[in-house]
Amino acid sequence: MADYTFFTNPMSRGQIARWALHEVGADYEQRLVDWRDKPAALLEANPMGKLPTLIHHADDGDRIVTEAAAICLYLAEMHPEAGLLPNDAETANYYRWTLFAAGPIDQVIAARALKFEPSPEQQAMVGFGSIERVIHTLDAFLDGRTWVCGDRFTMADVYFGSSLDWGLTFGVLPPDEPLVAYAERCQARPAYRAAKAIDGKLIEDMKKPS
Repeated sequence: MADYTFFTNPMSRGQIARWALHEVGADYEQRLVDWRDKPAALLEANPMGKLPTLIHHADDGDRIVTEAAAICLYLAEMHPEAGLLPNDAETANYYRWTLFAAGPIDQVIAARALKFEPSPEQQAMVGFGSIERVIHTLDAFLDGRTWVCGDRFTMADVYFGSSLDWGLTFGVLPPDEPLVAYAERCQARPAYRAAKAIDGKLIEDMKKPS
């Protein structure tokens, strides 16, 4: 049995978790999920039926991890040999920007896709405030910066980078130079390319007439 069972669909946030799995060199078995027919094993592990869902077959029993950001952080902890954990000086940025991506960036992408622009009165109620504020924050943070934690790639870059990659690909985030340059550095990672090749082939196969 593989160390991990990975429930995913290539057209989901499972792409983020697959990149993380490849970055740490994890031994995993994928279970492809049809949106219209979710398997009982997935629903037992995650009643929400959301993807990705990861089951770690640890020595002390199965551990279930859901939410793409949590999966990324968990894998970095379980595989310290991959060198993707922060040192003390990097920890603040590591957690701050991973969770910024899971909160404001994710919400901004969804808001723009759904054509929702909060009014000035509503901005205090939404986690991202305003779309313009989030974009300005990203530009300011990434200007002159190589990775989230400075000069060294960490697991924070997998989740944060995936969020920017997604937003830029679908035209939700503007192609500002700091954002594009950072996304291109992420896309050059061998693990990114390997994971995307797998999901890209799965998407091609799904589009073929049966």
